[in-house]
Amino acid sequence: MNYEEKLKELNIILPEAKAPVGNYVATKVLGNILFISGQISIDENGQLIKGKVGKDLSTDDGYNAAKRCALSIVAQVKKACNNDLSKVKSCIKLTGFVNSTEDFTDQPKIINGASDLIASIFGEAGMHTRAAVSTNSLPLGVSVEVDAIFELN
Repeated sequence: MNYEEKLKELNIILPEAKAPVGNYVATKVLGNILFISGQISIDENGQLIKGKVGKDLSTDDGYNAAKRCALSIVAQVKKACNNDLSKVKSCIKLTGFVNSTEDFTDQPKIINGASDLIASIFGEAGMHTRAAVSTNSLPLGVSVEVDAIFELN
């Protein structure tokens, strides 16, 4: 499958792959495994998507925030693969963190935003294992953070 063509077909424009702001790297390759550091929810205008799901944001808002995290993940994958997404063999795992209220229990519905986007781009190769975790706070007050592990050809 040509993932670049799939991006065009889905009318997806990837954001810029941002450099880390701390003492870590955005991506790390170990053998044929690519690790992507956590990507936070940033909208198409570069603004942070902040707030607690279940209080400040609806489930749909959270889903879209997770989708934005996944777009940043794909941008990081593309950069790590020297702009060649054909190097991706599969997505192994996503771990999603949801800044949510104590009584909110639909974290999996939020992280579906990231999972659905990855699957829509990579097809069967995008099917992955996953964790969807609630947290009482995330960096900079963002709503969602997702990290990823990919297998490369």
